[in-house]
Amino acid sequence: MFLIINIVFILLVFRVLFNAKVLRRLMDYHWGFLLKFQHVFFLLIFLIITFFTENYFLDVPELIWSVLSVIIFNVGIYSLVYFYLVPEFYLSNKYPEFILYALISFLVSSLFRILLQPTVFHMNFTENLSNTKFLYNVYTAQGIVILVASFLGITKDKFLIEEDFKDLGEEKDQLYLDLLKSKMNPHFLLNTLNNIYSKSFQPSENTSESILQLSKLLQYVIYDTSKEKISMAQEFSSIKSLAGLYQLKYNNVLNISFDIQDQETLELIDIPPSVCLTLFENALKHSAVGIEPESYINVTYKIKGQEFLFEIRNSVSKKKNLVGNMNDSGLGNEAVINILEKNYAGKYTFISEPAENDYQTILKIKL
Repeated sequence: MFLIINIVFILLVFRVLFNAKVLRRLMDYHWGFLLKFQHVFFLLIFLIITFFTENYFLDVPELIWSVLSVIIFNVGIYSLVYFYLVPEFYLSNKYPEFILYALISFLVSSLFRILLQPTVFHMNFTENLSNTKFLYNVYTAQGIVILVASFLGITKDKFLIEEDFKDLGEEKDQLYLDLLKSKMNPHFLLNTLNNIYSKSFQPSENTSESILQLSKLLQYVIYDTSKEKISMAQEFSSIKSLAGLYQLKYNNVLNISFDIQDQETLELIDIPPSVCLTLFENALKHSAVGIEPESYINVTYKIKGQEFLFEIRNSVSKKKNLVGNMNDSGLGNEAVINILEKNYAGKYTFISEPAENDYQTILKIKL
């Protein structure tokens, strides 16, 4: 009865230990330490169980030596299952072989103890303490060792695989963020620098303003995009800096307008960097502003109910190659959707499609 109570206790402890939330918190703290602690904890419990079950058959000092020999012997069996059988067969989907070798380990280890322990430590069996009870204790103990070693080995590798997937997911998210950062066309920046350089021979307000806007934009690209989230005020500042550079490049003749409502909320709402900037840059590239005379871009921001709305409506170039690009969401929109899915799963709406006479991009995020 005592052995059964201890087995139930061990199962309850491991069930709590491997609860998803508890395990996640512990693993986040120090998963390597937890894996080692599991082995030590189990062997400690196993030692206590062995001591009390062997106590019926032996007296001190034979009891102590018997318990130590059983623990050392089962450390070897435990290691064999945990470090060899599970990785070699179970994790390779060789389930029949794993079951076969685990069963062989159980039988051989049990037989080894049954044959040697009574002889080496001179166990005395009586009517109350029969050899049947001893056999029952041996089979149960060896079964527990192999089952726990298998369980911990399987769950450890399962967790490590999940961690690898998690790391890959984070690397993928970082690649998408890097993609958004790289969307800032380097040719445009180089052309802007060249324009500033050519105008610097005849200094004017446009020259100093170009340098200021470029400085703001570079500050955003270098510093703000490395943050997990930034305020909408910072995002709009970068958008206006980019628009300002385009305006200066085309002598302030571009039809780019901003309708920013609820401006007091710009500092209160955070968003992953480069999301809105990427959408605006897409509009700049595909609206033909500065190339076709009737081209335009209208940007709207407002709070509507319990969500904020960011909308861009822009003209569509009459050139077929640019129109084709507008119908293709491209890597920019794919990266934006991935970032939105990570941060606002089930809480956002993203639309990027042709409208009647123009192109619309709508982003709604529930607050």
